[in-house]
Amino acid sequence: MPGTAVRFADVDLSQRAVARPLGFAAETAGPMRFVRGWRLDSPNSRFGGFSALARTGPGRFLLVGDNGYWTRLTFDSGGAVSSARIDALPTIDGRPARKTMADVEALAVDQAGGTVWLALEGVNQVWRLDAGLARIESRRRLPRWPRNRGAEAMVRLGDGRTILFSEDADDDPRGREALLYSDDPAVPGMPPVRFFYDAAGRGLVSDAAPLPDGRVLLVHRRLGFDPVFTTIISVLDPADIARDAVVRSRTIGRVPRPLAENYEGAAVSVERGRTWLWLVSDDNFNVWQRSLLLQFELGDLPPRKAPRSKKAAR
Repeated sequence: MPGTAVRFADVDLSQRAVARPLGFAAETAGPMRFVRGWRLDSPNSRFGGFSALARTGPGRFLLVGDNGYWTRLTFDSGGAVSSARIDALPTIDGRPARKTMADVEALAVDQAGGTVWLALEGVNQVWRLDAGLARIESRRRLPRWPRNRGAEAMVRLGDGRTILFSEDADDDPRGREALLYSDDPAVPGMPPVRFFYDAAGRGLVSDAAPLPDGRVLLVHRRLGFDPVFTTIISVLDPADIARDAVVRSRTIGRVPRPLAENYEGAAVSVERGRTWLWLVSDDNFNVWQRSLLLQFELGDLPPRKAPRSKKAAR
């Protein structure tokens, strides 16, 4: 959400993309510091609508749109796109993707083997795909979350567990419903642990990414008038999760106002001891929106809270 707004009339399936640098100065203070960014464009009619992001290696990114198409981009050392590939995701019945059947909102990638997990909002499912994104290996149904308010963010923790955040499921006064899976979320198995996430006025969650210290970075999208989108970033500790518990996070920063857009994809990487946050925006295939890729450096994050007691630690 918001969803794709334009029908494709003239289909261009070229495999070209460009990244135009943004003219916004780098920041030098704060726990979340803007480094650089690009506007992404392609003549390919299926390029855009990005709702999920993974960094698969130095200069390499996987972007998945809510239109059922994926894009792999490779950047050279100068920040230009050196290669691009755009293709369709596999579908359940083998037919061309329809919005309701291919509304991907989140992804996670196994960096070791390349396996990809996708969370789809329209069909309320999690899929596991092969590294080449050619085959659905397994899929599992999620709770009957409301259409366009279901699975919005997914993060794979270092211990193999997976957290799924709904965008606005049930509108429970305790917070938004979320699920913690102890096993593969795409394989029918043990029921997940349900908990509630209280965003404390930051807006609805639009994506999540694992941090090196085991915590989870959350992207919040708050709608308004000027600007239309406000993006706030916070940190959540999975140690706070328990069945039917209310979990909260701590704000670490926000996207600068001149770069305001509909950010729906997030990834975190570590290089040479420095931690980077990458954000991509969903242009909804609207002429007044942009596909932006931003890079931030994360530093001086708030420390993890110490357990109040041995009982709490358990």
